Amino acid sequence: MSNADHSDTTLHRLTLHAAHVALGAKMVPFAGYEMPVQYASGLLKEHLHVRAAAGLFDVSHMGQIVLRARSGNVADAAAALETLVPADIVSLAPGRQRYALFTTPAGGIIDDLMVANFGTHLFLVVNASRKAEDEAHLRAALNGVCEIEVLDRALLALQGPAAEAALAKLAPATAAMKFMDSAAHNVGGAACFVSRSGYTGEDGFEISIPVGQVEAVFQGLLAQPGVQPIGLGARDSLRLEAGLCLYGNDIDETTSPVEAALEWSIQKSRREGGARAGGFPGAGVIFQQMKAGVQRKRVGLRPDSRPVRHGALLYASETSTEAIGEVTSGGFGATLNAPVSMGYVATAYAPVGTRLFADIGGRRYPAVVAELPFVAHQYKR
Repeated sequence: MSNADHSDTTLHRLTLHAAHVALGAKMVPFAGYEMPVQYASGLLKEHLHVRAAAGLFDVSHMGQIVLRARSGNVADAAAALETLVPADIVSLAPGRQRYALFTTPAGGIIDDLMVANFGTHLFLVVNASRKAEDEAHLRAALNGVCEIEVLDRALLALQGPAAEAALAKLAPATAAMKFMDSAAHNVGGAACFVSRSGYTGEDGFEISIPVGQVEAVFQGLLAQPGVQPIGLGARDSLRLEAGLCLYGNDIDETTSPVEAALEWSIQKSRREGGARAGGFPGAGVIFQQMKAGVQRKRVGLRPDSRPVRHGALLYASETSTEAIGEVTSGGFGATLNAPVSMGYVATAYAPVGTRLFADIGGRRYPAVVAELPFVAHQYKR
């Protein structure tokens, strides 16, 4: 999920805008769109409902891009994309998707994205605030090898333990999908692209839908037992509990995959000594960091008493004057009934159990470095 855009002068409206308003949504500016931040029940209840049943999110602000090799061979598109991302795309089987990162020559992160192999082409889902940058990046690097098509489709995320049963009422075949499966499915009469994935840590699905049919699919899913509409606020608190990064807060062009603890997204074949090692922007920098270590690391934090939010500086003691880190995401973890945060700290302070102090309004509040995720993932593997 991308970071906020507080300009309200050129906001786009979602296809489902009127439906959200009718459901009591509070609409706010986010990444250039008017987005539902919460509904009548409020953020806390929405968050807990997703953990207990199923929540339906409208994430149509995200970018959807098709990458098709001019040769007609999807393997050529996969090889081309590997020149921009450290992930193994060449061995990604048809019907599967993978998390990837666009990297800079300095080893920073342009965006994080999902890449699915649909057999004839690759399907990318990118962050809303980076859509234009990502498209330009792809066209500049791959235009000779690939056709790049930006799709005008809606995107819904159905998340939570009741998600499988709800979606199966409209698309029975989706019940057999496993985590990170991705395929075309008929959902309530609409020709959709469905992946078993999401950004809450719960089991669930993301459903790409033709714009003209999204209202019918949205209402059809809301009519299923246990499904409620959920806003951007709970999406943020759920992904924080799941230890998942928010682009623009936890990762950006100044953070590397190693600093961000995202080395897992670089498969063995793309690492030093691998079958297709390197070849992506910043490979030398990233490989050196993987060998020699980094000066700072992303960590989880459990504040003792009150939420510690984005921008709070972290200190080694109550009296030290030099900050050793900064909080990048923070809030109240409703599942845990306790505050949770993520941030970057000097590597010496990254071990779990290290006690730190966060500065809030000139006062120091204790926090402890904690394991991520805060809430265990429930993916169907």
